[in-house]
Amino acid sequence: MTDPSSYSALATDFYINQRLALKMDLPSDRETILALFDRVRREFPSMTRFRRFTHELALESTPEQDEGFQQWIALRRTSVRTGVINPRAPDTYRIHALTLEIAPYFLSISPLDVDYLELLYGFDIMAAGNHDAIVFDALLGGSLWAKLAAPLGPDRAAIPLDCQPSLAIALSESVDFQAHFEVKTRTSARAIRTGEFEPQPISLYLTLRKYGSIADVRELAATLQSIAKAGEELLDSRVVPHFVMPIRQAVGSTD
Repeated sequence: MTDPSSYSALATDFYINQRLALKMDLPSDRETILALFDRVRREFPSMTRFRRFTHELALESTPEQDEGFQQWIALRRTSVRTGVINPRAPDTYRIHALTLEIAPYFLSISPLDVDYLELLYGFDIMAAGNHDAIVFDALLGGSLWAKLAAPLGPDRAAIPLDCQPSLAIALSESVDFQAHFEVKTRTSARAIRTGEFEPQPISLYLTLRKYGSIADVRELAATLQSIAKAGEELLDSRVVPHFVMPIRQAVGSTD
């Protein structure tokens, strides 16, 4: 199985984000939050940037100039989120695992409180031109969907304007373990009209989500491992050959 950190070579940025979604509000007192962030910083000394966003408090490391490696943890009202950008092999899941180990005790998270645990694998591929046309040609060209966007006549255009396909599949009979494949494009109608395209990333996402409460918060570590195992299998067998590579090739043909 491919080391997930090696996927950084396939995109401008590759990242793995985790979300522990909860049913009840997290504590918001400053002592609790600062104590959690101090514990994370002791494990990862480079995480020194404490930032406040709308509805979110975050602790981040400074992006490394040569590799773009960065880690972060963020608290929202009903979720604890972590992320690693352009991961290195020893650090691929460390921030995620540490957070699942310590957050329940700092934030008083009960097993009944767990809504779902999610891992998102993201690929940002920088591209100029019409993102929607690139995605359409790469993923839908030659399909029955392509017939919907065929030119309406010799002088009547049919320009892809919003092509962001998504697909979800259940990975368990009980449908509590799911995988979602999504594309996000960033081309505006104005850019298509004027022909002025700024290079922006096309984002490709594989999101795996395990729903359901647990018996003990110590189960979260094993849940992360099972989600990561399924995610890496999907990356190797489906996402890279049938999702990432077609987009990369389509972007290359437009450069």
